[in-house]
Amino acid sequence: MTIDQTALEYIHDGAFVGLGSGRAATAFVRSLGARVQAGLRIRGVPTSEGTAQVAREVGIPLTTLDEIEELDLTVDGADEVDPKLDLIKGYGAALVREKIVAASSKKLVILVGDEKLVPVLGARGILPVEVVPFGEALCRRRLRTLGLDSQPRMKDGRVLITDNGNLILDCKVAAIADPARLDRDILQIPGVLGTGIFAGMAHLVLVQRGDRVEVMEREGRGLGVRG
Repeated sequence: MTIDQTALEYIHDGAFVGLGSGRAATAFVRSLGARVQAGLRIRGVPTSEGTAQVAREVGIPLTTLDEIEELDLTVDGADEVDPKLDLIKGYGAALVREKIVAASSKKLVILVGDEKLVPVLGARGILPVEVVPFGEALCRRRLRTLGLDSQPRMKDGRVLITDNGNLILDCKVAAIADPARLDRDILQIPGVLGTGIFAGMAHLVLVQRGDRVEVMEREGRGLGVRG
């Protein structure tokens, strides 16, 4: 059993589904596409242009948040998951759209391998923050006053530009004692559009452990292990 196969169990006919970005989410989108081709009726809202392209390739009908008021659930990945199921996301540079789609959903289901589980957020040393280009200098100065040195993310030797036309500042972090507070502090900086901290948003985390899938529910109530 794989996490994308397990995630499909939460999809019902007629559902509106947020489609995440990244490796785990893309595997899920391809599996969901196979179900759609077999007759499952759903519509998806992608969190990135890359995900939208994959969804079209596998035949998933797409819609937008302009057309529907609420999603039944979103299935996405994460870069870090702590014991409270708080997350760091954004290594794939889609964090703002991912947070908007997650906030528009009744339920957020996260798919990860067990290497993404951390004792405290910040363990991997990077916190992505999306900023408007005009505000880069101010944002970097204000982040520094919060103890966060940052650098614009590069890709193929050039500054990475997000699907929204913005920059990602990768902040150096250690253990984050209060993720929700840090998120609020960063969001007060003019020019910041979003952070990679997703505090209190995930309802379920599906963890691939070898050939088993562990299903973790917020508040520490495990739903069991499937394999």
